[in-house]
Amino acid sequence: MAQLDTKIKLYAAANGVANIDFLSDVKLQDDGDGVVYIHEWNLDIAEPTNTQLASYETAGNTAETLSGVLNKRANEYPSVKDQLDKIYHSGIDEWKKVIKATKDKYPK
Repeated sequence: MAQLDTKIKLYAAANGVANIDFLSDVKLQDDGDGVVYIHEWNLDIAEPTNTQLASYETAGNTAETLSGVLNKRANEYPSVKDQLDKIYHSGIDEWKKVIKATKDKYPK
């Protein structure tokens, strides 16, 4: 299930808002029961209904999965310094093999 903040970001983007500050623009709250909801809405677009937010479930799941894959890849790639060293000493084709191994391990 997609997180509420992900669905809000998708809703906002679809309505022309590129960035959201979850400390001032939209404040979420959990009263300790595990149910997160919109506590405060300070954007210039209408606050979404639950039905509107639910319509972003699939897109939200996709976005969160992709984000997880990209984070795993980023953590596993060699540093830029090591990548440049690999290219210098072994050539671009050997560097591509190193990068491809990580991409294959964490496919999109």
